[in-house]
Amino acid sequence: MSDAMSEAARYRARQAAGETESSDADAKAPMVLNAQNKAEFVETAIQIAIRQGQFDNLPGAGKPLEGLGTHHDPDWWIRRKIESENLSGLGPPALMLRTEDRALDGELDQLGREDDVRTVVEDFNRRVIEARRQLSGGPPVVTKTRDVDAEIDAWRARRASDPARGHEAAGAAEGAEKPRTGWLRRRSQSRRP
Repeated sequence: MSDAMSEAARYRARQAAGETESSDADAKAPMVLNAQNKAEFVETAIQIAIRQGQFDNLPGAGKPLEGLGTHHDPDWWIRRKIESENLSGLGPPALMLRTEDRALDGELDQLGREDDVRTVVEDFNRRVIEARRQLSGGPPVVTKTRDVDAEIDAWRARRASDPARGHEAAGAAEGAEKPRTGWLRRRSQSRRP
């Protein structure tokens, strides 16, 4: 047996016995390990840890890995970090625009005026174009710009199909057409002598 192999065998024996002290002969022996000895050392350390139960009751033991095998996403790690930390407004523009694109219809449905919808969609398109022009690296921007007129038509259709929103829109339109002058009349009547 070579010196390095005998040294590794003595080390493993000491570790298995729980000894921490080394003899003078062991201290003087050169610690030259080749790749095979390193692999043996690592394997021995793993086996000892298993016997001691250091790998028992680890978090996630016996559970499948999340998202394994569903589809290939090269940005999985940053997406998982953003979700686990509940971060918002952070990340490469490509990822942020993708998530914003998914939620844009819901955001548009919250708006009450056509001008507001137009402003939001135009701002979204501007940011998509800016992100495509950036040469700072990161994932590619695959988010498409949206047709402003088509989005406004879809917004109108969603509002018309939702009866609650349709009544709100009709009430808002009627309220805009009829000026509320009742408070002016009451105010002017109260000031008369």
